[in-house]
Amino acid sequence: MSTRVKGYLSKIKVILMTALATLVVGCAHPINISQLEDQADFTGDKVSKTVAYVITDAQKQEEVVSPGGGGDKVSYYPYRDLEKTIRSVLGAVYDDVYAINSTEDVKAIESNNIELIYVPVISTSSSSESMFTWPPTKFTVNLSCSVSDAKGQNVASVIVSGDGAAEFSEFKSDFGLSARRASTDLGNNFAAAIRKQEATK
Repeated sequence: MSTRVKGYLSKIKVILMTALATLVVGCAHPINISQLEDQADFTGDKVSKTVAYVITDAQKQEEVVSPGGGGDKVSYYPYRDLEKTIRSVLGAVYDDVYAINSTEDVKAIESNNIELIYVPVISTSSSSESMFTWPPTKFTVNLSCSVSDAKGQNVASVIVSGDGAAEFSEFKSDFGLSARRASTDLGNNFAAAIRKQEATK
């Protein structure tokens, strides 16, 4: 085989390896960050109020990409995955809870006698020290809720976070385990923070 042919094959090999590395390293793997049902604990005395929360359709479609392990990334939909947690917490703390489209949805607010409206803002972070597996071993979810009354006046804010961790041996088929643990921790902290705030009124 001539030197020229060998050089050509070498270049082809480098191109193919680079292409493979691009596909394998740095890609975003989809995960679910919903809470773990068997670990969520929102029990406690209820507050005699009817409340609502606002999560728009556009927010439910927002995809977030954050770091995983091995140079890879993970992708997920925070508002879509965490809506159930937010609704479950509010439903556990208050007598009734509704989902509405906006704090200015006067018809829904008045017809359902809604007293408080929670507007959540969610942010996340993830990481992993592993160079060989992509699921994140550490995950954090931050939740900041502005709370307004039926007239749209801001009356309070609730800021909480949840942390979760998972080791490679625990992942099995649940690659978002650290994230789901973080969401569960967030829900528990959210419920406790609301109850504490209501107790001071």
